[in-house]
Amino acid sequence: MQKTRASFSRCQLPPPLKPPDLLRVIVPSGTLREVDAFNRGIEIWRSRGYHVQLPHNWNAREGYLAGTDSQRRQQLLEACLDPKCRGILCARGGYGSARLLEDWTWPEQLKWLIGFSDITALLWSLAQIGVSGVHGPLLTTIAAEPEWSLKRLFDWVEGRPIAPLKGVGWGGGKVYGVLLPANLTVATHLLGTPLQPSLSGVILALEDVTEAPYRIDRMLTQWRMSGAMAGVKGIALGRFSRCAPPKDVPSWSVEEVLRDRISDLGIPVVSDLPFGHDGINAALPVGQLVELDAEVGTLSWVGG
Repeated sequence: MQKTRASFSRCQLPPPLKPPDLLRVIVPSGTLREVDAFNRGIEIWRSRGYHVQLPHNWNAREGYLAGTDSQRRQQLLEACLDPKCRGILCARGGYGSARLLEDWTWPEQLKWLIGFSDITALLWSLAQIGVSGVHGPLLTTIAAEPEWSLKRLFDWVEGRPIAPLKGVGWGGGKVYGVLLPANLTVATHLLGTPLQPSLSGVILALEDVTEAPYRIDRMLTQWRMSGAMAGVKGIALGRFSRCAPPKDVPSWSVEEVLRDRISDLGIPVVSDLPFGHDGINAALPVGQLVELDAEVGTLSWVGG
């Protein structure tokens, strides 16, 4: 069973960004393949007035990783230690960020970290020391975001409030808690490790991609049987894209699996929220107080 931990506390926000602040790029996970999209993403931040600096080895490759662990860890360390750097932009996901966190200690720093998918490991680790990051578009995906989603991201990191997100409420009332967004697969592999924050008192926000329904079932069953769901106050579900069952194989749909594994937990759930892969990926602040209303289907940020 999962060890009892103190409730997850609200994280501290880094100082608001303002152009022409310096933002440093890291490629902490998979090797960069989407170079055109990557360049478009950099241009979006630069067109906003920010100075964006790339590491010299941004296009390194080591198997499926974007360079060796030491190369990628050094990118992260240099970005953290640079006193002029105010934010860290993750290039892409894939796999590999958790490898950087073995025997890792975050330097004393308070700066933005922005990304999602495999970047879940970095966001959760940063939240462990009480610093809020942003579960939001990567440099390789940001150019596909609609204008309102871009505005939402910039509003949040520049110190302005953001609007509620609307989804489909499953019922179960209204609850307040600290938001902990994650890719389900990455988060499942962090359970029981030092990178797992306390899940007591949190509202989970989960999304995933290219996972067959039975694998989603297997992961959620692990959460249930390990006791990881015991202290969770509510669940916000984003997009589970390309998660259709294999052809000609008897299966539930991913929606049916989510209902089967989550709806009996006795907590508020809101699904169909606009975040995740292959579509709108609205920015979600990590470790901030939110209200999840499963009667009207909203996820709202609580000020103060």
